[in-house]
Amino acid sequence: MRIVFAGTPEFAAHHLQALLDDDHHKIVAVYTQPDRPAGRGKKLTPSPVKVLAQAQGLTVNQPVSLKEAEQQKILNDLNADIMVVVAYGLLLPKAILDTPQLGCINVHASLLPRWRGAAPIQRAIEAGDKETGVTIMQMDIGLDTGDMLLKAHCPIAETDTGGSLHDKLASIGPPALLKTLLELEEDSAVAEKQDDELSNYAPKISKDEALLDWSQSAKVIARKVRAFNPFPVTYTTLGNEGREKTERVRFWQAEWSMDSTEADPGTIVDATNSGIRVNAGEGSLLITELQLPGKKRLPVAELLKSRADLFTPGTVLGQGITDL
Repeated sequence: MRIVFAGTPEFAAHHLQALLDDDHHKIVAVYTQPDRPAGRGKKLTPSPVKVLAQAQGLTVNQPVSLKEAEQQKILNDLNADIMVVVAYGLLLPKAILDTPQLGCINVHASLLPRWRGAAPIQRAIEAGDKETGVTIMQMDIGLDTGDMLLKAHCPIAETDTGGSLHDKLASIGPPALLKTLLELEEDSAVAEKQDDELSNYAPKISKDEALLDWSQSAKVIARKVRAFNPFPVTYTTLGNEGREKTERVRFWQAEWSMDSTEADPGTIVDATNSGIRVNAGEGSLLITELQLPGKKRLPVAELLKSRADLFTPGTVLGQGITDL
C-alpha cells in the first residue's frame, strides 16, 4: 500500500522503521511536527521521525496545521491508500481523515478505551494499572474514540518506569501495526466500537505535577516517581530554617512501605546506604536514587558520602516551595 506516515517522537520512529523494513509497503511521505527549540542553547532540533525520514531520503512535511485547504490538497495529491498516525501531535480535521482510500489509523499506547489522550503510558503507571498495551484504531474526529482494529497486551511490572514501559510498548506496537495493515489490505479487519463509559482522560504531563505532595500515601507517591521517570522527574524541596536557599531535589527511584512513624508527612525518618526513608500521609517512601541541583543522578549510598548533612533524620522535605 501507499502509506503516508505521521508521527513525531521516538515512539513513532520505531513504527516508521518497521514500515521501512517491510518491503510490502511504500512510504510516499512523512509528516512530523515543526522543529522545536531544545537543550540549553534552545537550538532548533528536528524530531526523531524527521531524522529517520531524511536519512532514508523520504519526503518530509512539517505543517503547523492541517486545516488549510492548501495542506489538504498536498495530502490529496499523494494519492495514499492509508495514513498511519503515531503520536503525531496535531489534530486531523475530517477532510484529512477522509482523504486516503482506507482513511487514517492510529497506534495508541493504551488498551483503549482505558486511557485516551496524550500521556497514556505515564497515567497507567500512576493509576496503578496492572496491564496496558497498544491499540490500533480507525481514526475519527474524536480524541482516541475510533473503532479498535487490534490490541496487543503488555503487563506492567512493579518496577516499570515511564521510560521502561515506553520501550516495551515501542517493541510490541510495530508488529501490531503491520498485522493490521495486512488485515486491512485483505479486507479481513474486524472493527470493534469502544465503550465510552470505560474511558479515562490521560492529559499531557506538566512539570508542575512533578512536585510531590507528602500528604498522599507512599504507594501513590511511589507510582508517580516511576511514572515521571525519565520526564519530567518528580521532585521535592529542601528549605528548612537556617538554610540560605531552597533547593530542588529530584527523585528517580523509590519504593513504598506501610511502615511509618508519628512524624509529620515529609519528615526524613532515617538515611542509610539502603535509602532515605520519608514519612508520607500513609506509610513511608524509601528513596534509592536522587539528584541534587546541577548534579548527576546518584544512588543514595553515593550521595550520602558527601551530602549526608542535607538528609539528617528530622529534616522536613517540601518546605520553602513558595521561594522557587
